[in-house]
Amino acid sequence: MNKKSHNPNLAKNSDIYKNEDEQALKTVSNNYELMTEEELLKFLRIPEISKSNNHHNVIEHLKRYRDLPRIHICNKALYPKKAIMEWVEKETSS
Repeated sequence: MNKKSHNPNLAKNSDIYKNEDEQALKTVSNNYELMTEEELLKFLRIPEISKSNNHHNVIEHLKRYRDLPRIHICNKALYPKKAIMEWVEKETSS
């Protein structure tokens, strides 16, 4: 016997909540997206412009000497997209 309810009102309400949850997640991810180092490399287009054999060294240099914004979670560096965009703006105007 299937214990799931086939009440159309419940399904309709769950769709509303699902849509609200998806919208909230999009809002959060657009404003506070955290990028991994691989995503940051692509975002800054490092592989296209760097002659370095190890692109991660470029990120290490930017962190050490140019104050690249980051947050550490579970011993992993993550890069807030909004902060990176503000950092790029600051670096281009200096």
